[in-house]
Amino acid sequence: MPSFQTSSPNRRRLSVAPMLNWTDRHCRYFHRLLSKQALLYTEMVTTGALIHGDVAHHLMFNLEEHPVVLQLGGSEPADLARCARLAQQWGYDEVNLNCGCPSERVQRGAFGACLMKEPSLVADGIKAMLDAVSIPVTVKHRIGIDKVESYAFVRDFVGEISRAGCGTFIVHARNAWLQGLSPKDNREVPTLRYEMVYQLKRDFPQLEFVLNGGVSTTEQLHQHLVHVDGVMLGREAYQNPWWIAQWDAEVYQSEPYTNHESIPTILSHELVEQQMVSYMQREQAAYGTPWTNIARHMLGLRHGLPGSRRWRQVWSDHKLRTCSPEQVMELAHGRLNY
Repeated sequence: MPSFQTSSPNRRRLSVAPMLNWTDRHCRYFHRLLSKQALLYTEMVTTGALIHGDVAHHLMFNLEEHPVVLQLGGSEPADLARCARLAQQWGYDEVNLNCGCPSERVQRGAFGACLMKEPSLVADGIKAMLDAVSIPVTVKHRIGIDKVESYAFVRDFVGEISRAGCGTFIVHARNAWLQGLSPKDNREVPTLRYEMVYQLKRDFPQLEFVLNGGVSTTEQLHQHLVHVDGVMLGREAYQNPWWIAQWDAEVYQSEPYTNHESIPTILSHELVEQQMVSYMQREQAAYGTPWTNIARHMLGLRHGLPGSRRWRQVWSDHKLRTCSPEQVMELAHGRLNY
């Protein structure tokens, strides 16, 4: 019986999903302002990009982001081990292997969801990573591939990977269609089958299961947490980020929010916006990062509030890119003429 690497149960209670072109380090800094507790994930980074590309570009992150997970895309055990070591050296809290992405580009690289057809290869990769690092190694996968809807398929996949030492599985509760659907369409169809994830937890009580897919309300979140160890939120959390700000109190029962001087204060939309403006200033001074690269992640901050449409228009107006972030904030709130 292998000894499983898992994190503290509290860490996995809620997490923000790895989302390509969305969950970069600026996005994660923003989300960390909203929740002290939620686990954050990078976009998927391929082993090839790390081995042959600019490591710093892919792995740099803000210390405030902890706890943060690097998601890897790859299939060769030696490459995965090498990249897991990089993750640990750069200070990531854990590494996650993508076995759920259905895109054709990912399939051409022989990784992502198609790896569910090769559980022994995945197991070899997991073992290689666990041998290389001391941080946890986890897997994100689907419940099936194409028309394979048998529970036995995903049960056997989890069983083999767990025997390699993996103790945590993030399960997107719908099949991955490798042909005939775009990745965008595959986020909506086929049908979500949460019961299969619940059954995995019943059959493998010693393992940790995090449910992913289609969760958009706090009520749904609490319903799932009765059956599984955690819930991963994706598009809804990104598009309506103020929801994240409610998680600490509602799920973690954590202490009141504190500012940089550790003084308890009320977290507000304005406070978060001001902190993001300060972050934009630091990024521009240190790296020359345009504020537009950062502001795009917070466009949903005032979702549902009066004046949100105008506020969003100002912060997304690239004609203002020569203005300072403070000036844009003043324009967005109507304190300067736009």
